Amino acid sequence: MSGLILHEDARSGNCYKIRLTAAHVGIKLERRNYDIMHGETRTPEFLSNINANGRIPVLQDGNRFLTESNAICFFLANGSKLIPDGHFDQADMLRWMFWEQYNHEPNIATLRFWLRFIGIEALNDAQRMQITGKRENGLHALDLMDNHLKDRKWFVADQFSVADICLFAYTHVADEADFDLEAYPEIIRWMERIMTMDGHVGLED
Repeated sequence: MSGLILHEDARSGNCYKIRLTAAHVGIKLERRNYDIMHGETRTPEFLSNINANGRIPVLQDGNRFLTESNAICFFLANGSKLIPDGHFDQADMLRWMFWEQYNHEPNIATLRFWLRFIGIEALNDAQRMQITGKRENGLHALDLMDNHLKDRKWFVADQFSVADICLFAYTHVADEADFDLEAYPEIIRWMERIMTMDGHVGLED
């Protein structure tokens, strides 16, 4: 693959997981940054030319545009060792990727965004009312992950896969949402394995 352009906000874990996937499979991405805090993905130009849904990340391949972070990760990793062999293990990988977007990211990532980038004093009443529920759901997600890792190194098929990358992206910054990661020893060990792998890049890289 060549000539791929990642439209992103580099602070976003959903964008980071794409850069991390690309790094592990040796794909170079041209990066174009947008500041979502200033509405740069809501301009008429972005909505008309990049993504009518007004969200990032978006991967551009020529005149084709792919949205949804985990779909982009799968596209980049397809055919590599990041995709396990066997129909069941591939489906299990997708299961964790769907779970990340439905149970993990809406709670941990949202709280991180509210607390770090917006500030609790700037939240509206509806957002404030959601904090307790999102924290409870985030804790449940971390508990589930920690228990799953008690007798395995990786989430699927005893190998590092896209599922691990997608889960790592927001888990490793969960402390920015005031989650105590030290309470999850298996997650800590899992994150250390990822961060010391060849090909790893950090959020700030």
